[in-house]
Amino acid sequence: MTVDFEVNNKIATITLNRPESLNAMTPEMYKKLSESWVEVRDNPDIWVAVIAGAGQPNRPPEKQVFCAGADLKRTITRKSENYTFWQTQEDQILNRGLEVWKPVVAAVNGLCLAGGMTLLLATDIRIGSEHSAYDLSEVKRGILPGNGGTQRTIRQLPYPIAMEVLLMGGRLSADRAAQFGLINEVVPHDKVMEVAQDRAAVLRDMPPLAVRAIKELSVRGQDIPLYDGIRLEQAISAKLHTTEDAKEGPRAFAEKRMPEFTGN
Repeated sequence: MTVDFEVNNKIATITLNRPESLNAMTPEMYKKLSESWVEVRDNPDIWVAVIAGAGQPNRPPEKQVFCAGADLKRTITRKSENYTFWQTQEDQILNRGLEVWKPVVAAVNGLCLAGGMTLLLATDIRIGSEHSAYDLSEVKRGILPGNGGTQRTIRQLPYPIAMEVLLMGGRLSADRAAQFGLINEVVPHDKVMEVAQDRAAVLRDMPPLAVRAIKELSVRGQDIPLYDGIRLEQAISAKLHTTEDAKEGPRAFAEKRMPEFTGN
């Protein structure tokens, strides 16, 4: 068992499924996860994705782990020449730079550690268990949180909090994570997946092309000057206005009915 992938009513659910090892990621899991994200990106029948971690049946709720990061026993021994990411686009994943403009919801059922947190940082809507906690402890092992860990943390948390997490390996409780905007909502442990799927259903019922355009503009806009962002916004908006969904929305409003969006 590594990574499970299923699609139901336009919602793809990706589950890290290695509970006996706290969902720690092996090279094989990274490859499967890469394939899953590409499927989300390219499959027109998928409008939103949920990323989750399998629960550990023998551990109490307060000891559950969403993802313990990379399995160092399996990854640290790999020869550096085998890492082709820096030279190619092979095995790209969401937090490693793969552009997926469809919305992604994270269902965090427990500890979100190291590579698990860098994955979280690349999602859009985040639901955390009351027992969840978040840290990037790589610094304690003489390495750094790659896959966007240093770059997204500083963009998504206030500077001193980001430094606490990055330089000290500090752990944020669920409440502190919500306080600083790292996650959207803290819910009872047994409601995490239900709430995440509810949020995914709301996103699924939105006009998909508009959702993707807004996400792309929001992400790209963080790294370009304001006026360049406005020009890009105008260009994408003009293209969006030519779609059938852009016509269906106002038409449904005028006819006092629910719109039927098709992604065209």
